[in-house]
Amino acid sequence: MSASNRSPTYPSKEGSPWQTLREAIVLGATLASFIASIWLLRRPAPAAIRIVPPPTPVPTPTSTPIWIHVYLTGAIHAPGVYTVPQGLRIWAILELAGGARSDADLEALNLAAPATDGMHLHVPRQGERPAIPPTPSARLDLNIASVEELERLPGIGPRTAQAIVDYRLKHGPFRHLEDLLAVPGIGPATLERIRPLVTVTSAP
Repeated sequence: MSASNRSPTYPSKEGSPWQTLREAIVLGATLASFIASIWLLRRPAPAAIRIVPPPTPVPTPTSTPIWIHVYLTGAIHAPGVYTVPQGLRIWAILELAGGARSDADLEALNLAAPATDGMHLHVPRQGERPAIPPTPSARLDLNIASVEELERLPGIGPRTAQAIVDYRLKHGPFRHLEDLLAVPGIGPATLERIRPLVTVTSAP
């Protein structure tokens, strides 16, 4: 065979520096991928995100006020029976009655005291001594009250006050408040107005 029919031969790349470098790159990439996989598997899972709604405000319970009856007389612009919340101070009740008159002796009262049910609050004039002290238990006894004391009751004028005394002297002591309906000039409406302010505890 002649030399012109021979195939050209190329030098082998096996064991060359290029082959070694390529194998090192592939090995390094495989190793890096393996290490990254292990790191991802061992990394703790992120905490779950919880959406917590804001707390619903609890409504504050409101207490129902207790209403009481207070009878105001004396040196004030609008005497009478007033229905007010329990514990209201005396100075505030006087304001509801239009305030005290110019000749009122307010130093004779404890304006900071709270009101109680059935209280008869008499505002004295200057130089006057209160006929009935402003205490919670000062209910007027119909069986011993004088005409002047009866006149201080709302809706009771001089003529009706005298009729109450005359009826008591003629028929004896009152046994029940409803007995007042037999007195001329007193009807159911008047009885209900003075009911918190009077009593018949002295009846035999």
